[in-house]
Amino acid sequence: MPATLLRPVLSALGLTQIRHVAAVRRRRATATVVRVYQQMEEDFGVLAPPVGLHAPAPEVLAATWTLLRETLIVPGTAPRATKEAVATAVSLGNACPYCATIHNSALSLLGIADREAGAEWDVEALADWVLLPQRPDGPPAPPFPPEQTAELVGVAVLLHYLNRMTNVFLRDVPLPPGVPDLALSPVLWVLSRVLVRASRAPHRPGESLDLLPAAALPDDLMWARDNESVAGAFARACAAMDEAGRRSVPPEVRALVVENLAGWRGGLRGISRSWVEELISGLPERDRAGGRLALLVAFASYQVDDGIVEQARRAGGLDDRTLVELCSWAAMVAARRVSALLPLPPEADRKSDPS
Repeated sequence: MPATLLRPVLSALGLTQIRHVAAVRRRRATATVVRVYQQMEEDFGVLAPPVGLHAPAPEVLAATWTLLRETLIVPGTAPRATKEAVATAVSLGNACPYCATIHNSALSLLGIADREAGAEWDVEALADWVLLPQRPDGPPAPPFPPEQTAELVGVAVLLHYLNRMTNVFLRDVPLPPGVPDLALSPVLWVLSRVLVRASRAPHRPGESLDLLPAAALPDDLMWARDNESVAGAFARACAAMDEAGRRSVPPEVRALVVENLAGWRGGLRGISRSWVEELISGLPERDRAGGRLALLVAFASYQVDDGIVEQARRAGGLDDRTLVELCSWAAMVAARRVSALLPLPPEADRKSDPS
């Protein structure tokens, strides 16, 4: 089937996968949402559900797409397969089967082409680098040259963010509701080839940046400073997500999340949710359900279930936009904390993250 016919079919099916918020169709979308949808289909090959789920909050949608485009899609010094290897490793580490399935499938196809072109990448070394910064014997050395820092750290931070949002708003498998899991293999076969075809098209750096106002690059993201488009994407996107947090997350909840992130070393919290109940006990009653959701998104998004989301909705009177913005803020502050833990090549050192 030609790409011009396959693309809208895949995009429509992708929107049916979104949970907890109403998918935003083009006929009801704002101008910003329509622009993002068009760019995503042209540059990524399909309207990706992990990005499309943000559409109830147009600025956050634009921020998420800008990060995806400028880090993963735009060609740079790091091969696309290397980026997909990082994306797969992060997704497995965050217990995000949806993202792990998509990126591992893309890695399988893109890796063949990259190796034939002479590119070298070590999946095991990349996984150690991105998953084990907290190990007792010290962090592993970065398995890439300094000039790839902005792209690969950028992809890692992006996936730490997207994994958290995906675990909340999408199913475990990239299939519409009601479609049996047996359909996964043929769907991935089609989807992967669409993504690979799109990856071979030219993608100029910076073309998504004008979706958001210019902003200064925060001190904790200085690892991106040597790549203009990646730095611009993170500066603008994080400014938009910070503003979303100020709009939609109570100050006491923001303070609690940030306080607990300060000493966090990136590990999983386990199966029990007792830790979060203890932390929210000091919040005002009206903020506890939202605080529970924000903390779980930041530290253990795989523990978020329908009941957690609905409790936060009822207690806080959250509409779709506010729900997306609360989760987005929590996911990004956690992802930014992880970036401060990743070891970098000596030439790519950056300022420590702010307290």
